[in-house]
Amino acid sequence: MNPNIFRQYDIRGDAEQDLPSAFVRDLGRALGTFWKRRDLTKVAVGRDCRLSSPRIHGELVAGIAETGVSIVDIGVVPTPLMYFTVFHHELDGGVMITGSHNPPGDNGFKMMKGRGSLYGDDVLELRRLIEARDFETGGRGERVTIDVLPAYVSFVRENVSLGRTDLKVAIDAGNGAAGPTALATLRALGVEPVALHCEMDGTFPAHHPDPTEPENLEELIATVRDKGLDLGIAFDGDGDRLGVVDSDGTVRWGDQLMVLLSRDLLARRPGAAILGEVKCSQVLYDDIAAHGGRPILWKTGHSLIKAKMKEEGALLAGEMSGHIFFADKFYGFDDATYAAARVLEVLSRGEGSMADRLADLPSTEVTPELRVPCPDEEKFGVVDTVKAHFEKTHEVIGVDGARILFGDGAWGLVRASNTQPVLVLRFEAKDATTRDRIRATVEAVVSQARSGEVATAAAPH
Repeated sequence: MNPNIFRQYDIRGDAEQDLPSAFVRDLGRALGTFWKRRDLTKVAVGRDCRLSSPRIHGELVAGIAETGVSIVDIGVVPTPLMYFTVFHHELDGGVMITGSHNPPGDNGFKMMKGRGSLYGDDVLELRRLIEARDFETGGRGERVTIDVLPAYVSFVRENVSLGRTDLKVAIDAGNGAAGPTALATLRALGVEPVALHCEMDGTFPAHHPDPTEPENLEELIATVRDKGLDLGIAFDGDGDRLGVVDSDGTVRWGDQLMVLLSRDLLARRPGAAILGEVKCSQVLYDDIAAHGGRPILWKTGHSLIKAKMKEEGALLAGEMSGHIFFADKFYGFDDATYAAARVLEVLSRGEGSMADRLADLPSTEVTPELRVPCPDEEKFGVVDTVKAHFEKTHEVIGVDGARILFGDGAWGLVRASNTQPVLVLRFEAKDATTRDRIRATVEAVVSQARSGEVATAAAPH
């Protein structure tokens, strides 16, 4: 058993090497045991469209059933429909088989404990149960199969109301699990999208379904421009993240979507708490405050953000990567289709394109997420070394990795990904020269830390 597949907020690895059938059966037993010992006895199980998902699904369901926990099988769906099923049908938990945005050969599990995420120490508890062979036995859980899509579409239609339905929109699902759900939902709202790669295909033949990578948006950008559309929306493989392209082909990253959505929310819910994460632009936090909201900078990770939203009573949260969480008229989890509907709702009311509505934002020069390969067993140590280095000369926000403040709104980030063997870097400043200077400074220290050198030179301000 590869210990590195047990991550902060999910379990993920190579489907054949790390998730063989015997392990998946044991994970089902461990999950069932975990739930049953907490009197959680009826759960939802869903899966994405990856080629390995049917095998994994069969083994996982069999393992859960052995413990006596009952299963509501919702079939091939995007991850948010698993979350929705737990809330809508008042279940005791759930598990989604998905590799999210990882390579096609990967797969994994996103899990719930009651109506919250199963993450952190609870993930390690599953590992301990497997290692100890400590499983509940003797039961045979009931299994029912349902189609949850009609209830979901009905819910969104009742809670989202477009001011006008003549918006011209393209959606690119990258052949992931979100395509059919997004098409059905937007059509129910009165919008007929231009559909790109909305047929599910676990080989992802057109491009990888990850909207944080600009090359994956090229076809969507061209479609929006060529057809004169108002908006382009892309989804990741399991439909909990979105990317948005405005009418002139500009990619609007998650923090800019949050500006659009938070302004609308704060007009209706003055003083609301709104969460961003460590990769988001300072412009977002300043804009929330300027519009009367309470901005909160928090850790990256869907499970961590959902828990913090509950703690703070926040109504909206979002990540640079396109996870958007609504507790306003929704259940507080990340759902790309629902977020797309809310973006369209904002744009359908009032005047102006997305670009028009964001035109008053201060101009900054910012990098996208930069991913530096780094082995899982090394990445956290590298971040600790970088953090210790810069703390000697700079203010460092250490809520998640190291967000290093360089003054005048400039900052650089180094954090370890919780889902992949990479370091995530991002940089922002008021001009490109400053941005590139702080990027070179931070990347030099990262390089020294990875090579084991001691970084002794003082970092320039």
